[in-house]
Amino acid sequence: MSSKFDSNAATLSRFVMSQTNDHDLVILLNALAISCKLITSAVQRAGVAKLYGLAGEVNSTGDDQKKLDVLSNDMMINALIHSGVCSILVSEENEEPIVVPPAYSGKFCVAFDPLDGSSNIDCNVSVGTIFSVYERKPGSHGSVDDLLRSGAHCICAGYVVYSSAVELVFTFRGGDVHGFCLDSTIGEFVHTREKMMFPADGGKRIYSCNEGNAVHWDAPIQEAVEYFKTAEQPYTARYVGSMVADIHRTILYGGIYLYPADAKAKKGKLRLLYEGIPMAMIIEQAGGIASTGMFEGKIQRVLDLTPNEIHAKCPIIMGGKRDVQVVYDQYAKHGVNVPSL
Repeated sequence: MSSKFDSNAATLSRFVMSQTNDHDLVILLNALAISCKLITSAVQRAGVAKLYGLAGEVNSTGDDQKKLDVLSNDMMINALIHSGVCSILVSEENEEPIVVPPAYSGKFCVAFDPLDGSSNIDCNVSVGTIFSVYERKPGSHGSVDDLLRSGAHCICAGYVVYSSAVELVFTFRGGDVHGFCLDSTIGEFVHTREKMMFPADGGKRIYSCNEGNAVHWDAPIQEAVEYFKTAEQPYTARYVGSMVADIHRTILYGGIYLYPADAKAKKGKLRLLYEGIPMAMIIEQAGGIASTGMFEGKIQRVLDLTPNEIHAKCPIIMGGKRDVQVVYDQYAKHGVNVPSL
């Protein structure tokens, strides 16, 4: 752990090197960290720099782009291209994948949402960045096929939340989940949370979802949310509307986050490559469950899904075992075969 006068600060680069001894991976995480430092500055100065409001365009999935969306996207693309270790980039803000010029090309393929929750930026609510990292297939020089694989092939996933503190949370495949806070006095992300895990007893009883969509949900999801409200120990509703903020709270405090498929969005709303898979990897390696709920006729594990295109969507039911079990119990009552937790 670190303080302002720590003579032995455990920085992000040092931590990654100690865990992997992979110089390219250190360079990649450093490029991501630099991007997020730049985004931090832009977010914190958004008011005085007149970065609030719309940019006048829509992104790859039809959402209105904010000025900060465009700026954050440019910052990440520039940092990753010039890192020299990436070959293909996929961003929520770009309809097509970004092919890194051969002079800068490397072994990693990165998918990212540069500013998750940006619809909240004008009212100063927490926003974030989400990313997932894959390696090129053997013999590949870098193509979209290197990213159109299930979460089993994701080697690293993380998110950054921009709030009263700026915190980067990430994990390597099969590893622990770690948190790093940006220390503005030295300009570095410093290791502050080791082996992040859901509370062993389930933690706080919190459910997080957009209940404005409730009329469109299937009956088991509606019944699960009703249970959360009326249980002997009723749950508290908490919904920020920025996935990063809601998931971060869910890991630290306990509870469940739901963005299920519904009658309007039968494949869900969240994007698989740069929202579903990275968050599922973090949730599972922190001891939680990352499910789709009912999706394409059955209940599935998010990390088992294979995207059929770079902006493929998926539904999300993520949280602690105690709380996801509530959802599964409602499906079981309707005769659905549910996985064992």
